[in-house]
Amino acid sequence: MKIKIICVGKLKEKYLKDGISEYIKRLSRFCKTEIIELNDEKIPDNASKAEEDIVIKNEGEKILKHIQKGEYVISLCVEGKSISSTGLAEKINEITLSGLSTITLIIGGSLGIDDKIKNLSDFKLSFSKMTFPHQLMRLILLEQIYRAFKINANEEYHK
Repeated sequence: MKIKIICVGKLKEKYLKDGISEYIKRLSRFCKTEIIELNDEKIPDNASKAEEDIVIKNEGEKILKHIQKGEYVISLCVEGKSISSTGLAEKINEITLSGLSTITLIIGGSLGIDDKIKNLSDFKLSFSKMTFPHQLMRLILLEQIYRAFKINANEEYHK
């Protein structure tokens, strides 16, 4: 199994980098993990809706270049479905049993994910109606993926 996370924006904060490295290390016994960081587009000051749409479209085109046929694609977006940690574990197990070997998760930039990417996604996942910084979301996502693998392995993990 391979987990691929495509994310818009570079990590700068050491504490986030350290946390992400820790969860990638923990996940290594369950799966291969790949993180693809894409440069975010510059958003003009006081950007109009049209300018924001161009930014989202350009970031979507960058994301699209890293999605391969045969991958199960999950977009993280506020309008997606909210599921529990157990629900995520079940989803990963279901994907694995279907014979697919790569799960690709997409974290958009600060303006979100282009509709083209959302529409090609196999599943849209919402962590909350709240907005999180996309850099922090990467850490939260990795922790939940790790938790899902622990649940599927019937191993103890803090609640």
